Amino acid sequence: MEVKPFKAFRFDAGVVGDVGSCISPPYDVISLEQQEQLYDKNEYNIVRIIKGKSTSFDNADNNQYTRAADYLKTWIEKGVLKQDSAEAIYAYVQDFEVAGIPFRRSSFIALARLEEFGKTVRPHERTLDEPKIDRLNLKRATVAKFGLVFMLYEDQQNIADEIVKRAAAKEPLIDFTDEQDVRHRLFAITAKDSIKTISEMMVDKDCIIADGHHRYETALNYYKETKNPAAGYQMTAFVNMYSEGLTILATHRLVGNLDNFQLGKLIEALKENFDITEFRFQTPAAKVEAGQKMSAMMETVYDEDRNAFGIYGGNDAFYAAVLKDKQAMDLAASGMSSAWKSLNISVLHKLVLEKLLGIGEKELAGGGNIEYVKDTGSAVDESIAAVDTGRKQVAFFVKPPKMQQLKMVTDAGEKMPQKSTYFYPKVHTGLTINKL
Repeated sequence: MEVKPFKAFRFDAGVVGDVGSCISPPYDVISLEQQEQLYDKNEYNIVRIIKGKSTSFDNADNNQYTRAADYLKTWIEKGVLKQDSAEAIYAYVQDFEVAGIPFRRSSFIALARLEEFGKTVRPHERTLDEPKIDRLNLKRATVAKFGLVFMLYEDQQNIADEIVKRAAAKEPLIDFTDEQDVRHRLFAITAKDSIKTISEMMVDKDCIIADGHHRYETALNYYKETKNPAAGYQMTAFVNMYSEGLTILATHRLVGNLDNFQLGKLIEALKENFDITEFRFQTPAAKVEAGQKMSAMMETVYDEDRNAFGIYGGNDAFYAAVLKDKQAMDLAASGMSSAWKSLNISVLHKLVLEKLLGIGEKELAGGGNIEYVKDTGSAVDESIAAVDTGRKQVAFFVKPPKMQQLKMVTDAGEKMPQKSTYFYPKVHTGLTINKL
């Protein structure tokens, strides 16, 4: 993997005030409510560019993409965004907690030469066309790259990690804490010997895209379309797979809009391939305890490298479904590797969503039946409430893929079902901007 330093455009605190208030999560996790909050947070928040508001008056000459280009041009002219004077690789450090346990994830941001998917760059999830069209329209209008692709590489010697650690002992360029209590800090690595060391270390590295598949594929398409040499590189945050702060959380499934759905029939049908354990409750306190028992059973099975998922359908019970025989996946996904078939999410998709509920590839692409819920904060409680209120019909709770599974699936040249992983926390947008 070829990587190189660059001169990033960054928000100037002397103009914008609190730089942290100008940064945002990546575009694809911003809800309409959060979009409004980010608009209000600072008149220069990057959301205006990466996920601008659309109006009923939009046309070919005035729309969210043309407005994004105007914002970028105006902000550079006004000094809101200033380009760094020296080329740098940027150290990006995130401090956070998961279940009360503190973690630190260190990465470095550099320009990575775009490669077709293969040995050097391997995706791990399927993508959808609509987000790629959206990102391509933004690139065409702004001729710039804002969001980071998040890539994993392997280095047991921790060469870049040590350089990042030394950089993080100095004064940060940016230091802020987001709404999820994740602390983000950015540092510049400008010493030529450090940049050379990182670049040389990465030469023979193969990488896995952890997050930002749509951004990477769009970057490839834009480069092919424009032949702009500067577009041949993608702004990327690299994390060592041996980093102790590398955390994968689950992405649960909420299912709705199914005709003639009956939870009882689903549970009975599941018994062909799964051992079903029911956790009934009659009071709010017992409901909490039942949910905890379901989760504990899933955890035990997960530690044993077996397949299980949880179910809640609003009938005063939680269920844990444990796969009886892995041969069921041999029949359902005969063309896939054993690594792919061992994923909890693959078992759920093939043996339940597709086989029993009729939600196959076409229905998944349509997006009308599945809502993906990232396992942060009160996500599980909100999923249960979505079923209780009738907004959704049934919730499926899963355990995340293990790092070794992810590596084995990508080594086999395969992709997991979409939204299989949630690398927490997200790498934010607006820390560095690469103008082409």
